Amino acid sequence: MKSPTALSLCLAALLCPAAPGEELVPLWPAGEVPSEPERMIEKWKPTTLDAQDKMRIAYVDAPEIEVRLAPEGKRNGAAVVICPGGGYHILAYSHEGTEIADWFNSFGVSAFVLKYRVPRRDAEVPHTQPLQDVQRAIRLVRAGADGWGVDPERVGVLGFSAGGHLTVMAGTHYGDETYDAVDDADALSARPDFIMPIYAAYLGDKETGGLSPLVAVDKATPPAFLAVTHDDATRGRDAALFYAELQRHGVTGEVHVYSRGGHGYGMRKSDNPVHTWPDRAREWMGAMGLLD
Repeated sequence: MKSPTALSLCLAALLCPAAPGEELVPLWPAGEVPSEPERMIEKWKPTTLDAQDKMRIAYVDAPEIEVRLAPEGKRNGAAVVICPGGGYHILAYSHEGTEIADWFNSFGVSAFVLKYRVPRRDAEVPHTQPLQDVQRAIRLVRAGADGWGVDPERVGVLGFSAGGHLTVMAGTHYGDETYDAVDDADALSARPDFIMPIYAAYLGDKETGGLSPLVAVDKATPPAFLAVTHDDATRGRDAALFYAELQRHGVTGEVHVYSRGGHGYGMRKSDNPVHTWPDRAREWMGAMGLLD
């Protein structure tokens, strides 16, 4: 194995904790980000854009997790890696990242907002590098579990849209060796203990109308909570197909398909009942024993 630089950084952050929202832990040792094409050069880097109160991060080549620990008095040990959406082109970082982290913190769940690599490195298989990043993030959370007050057996992943797709990939491809180990953290499991895809994109196969063959559910797939709307293209149908596969393999699942709401609403309030999905998600986590 290579030098434990990234793990050392993680442990150093634990010894000198920062205020919520200020602790950033690199995923990879400097110069060792895997599978970075040579064409990802400086001219690709646009500036970060603010639009409609949604901070959009348009370029990431140094992936990291932003640590948002629940207050000590509320902390229950559960943890979630949050994958913002953005079509694998950008990250809707506040709208589908830090706002969700604050919500999790409010009922004792510590959150780790993932800045995975964007824009797409591979047009045909855009989740290739992000899957490496989310697997590494899950392992680093487990590696630092004691210092962060996290139960390493209650580490899940939640994501929106493309981040929801990445969440499903994390839950169905955790056994794939997507990168060479860089330190001792990579000896830990990359399997999430639960997954929460919210209006997940790219789960369907356009040609067959069924699930994408990449959605490879088996009996070891983690329990899943899904929320989506009927008027969000075919994503409601795809979520139902995914749920059917979970049930076929004996995996616990729960899916909520709301009539209206479209796409990209995050957890913000609206006139549509879909804005209540966070209540259902919290109830599901409680019923699953994740908040004990």
